[in-house]
Amino acid sequence: MLILASQSKSRAELLEAAGVEFTCCAANIDENKIKTEQRTSGYDAKETALELAKQKAISVSEKHPNAFVIGADQILELDGEWYSKPENLSMAHKHLKKLRNKTHQLLTGAVIVLNKKVVWFDTSVVSVTMRDYTDNFIDDYLAEAGEDVCDSVGAYYLEDLGAQLVKNVEGDFFSVLGLPLLPLLEALRSCGELEK
Repeated sequence: MLILASQSKSRAELLEAAGVEFTCCAANIDENKIKTEQRTSGYDAKETALELAKQKAISVSEKHPNAFVIGADQILELDGEWYSKPENLSMAHKHLKKLRNKTHQLLTGAVIVLNKKVVWFDTSVVSVTMRDYTDNFIDDYLAEAGEDVCDSVGAYYLEDLGAQLVKNVEGDFFSVLGLPLLPLLEALRSCGELEK
């Protein structure tokens, strides 16, 4: 049995497209509390993304001890500031204005947990440079993309309309979408969850 400890549409779609059979189960953790504790203790965004992924997977593993549980999390960092998912379209607009014509990092942590123990983990850093779009472009983009953008730390999805906001990506494309898919598939094969 394989469980994705996430409600993320992007992560689920990535696994489905790759032919992985799994179920989704949302994790019950206080992400903001963990982020604050990590930052106060001197951990960087990459370490924190991994810790969040781990806590999500362990939370679900407590209820499903015999299942392999995938946990993943992503933090957007720009000029030392950490961004969380925007709460509404107004906040998404502010995010996109701050990201405009700058390069930010997407730091992704992913784990596989079995019986509350981490059996695999991966971290990745992707640099995304946004183009110098206008305020009107942001308005039009948000009007068309809608509330779904609030499920993304950057208020954009590279796999759809959000691609028009981006000038350049350096790093793993799948990690931009929230999951280091290729290393994860290798790990699932090693765990016996996928055919070799």
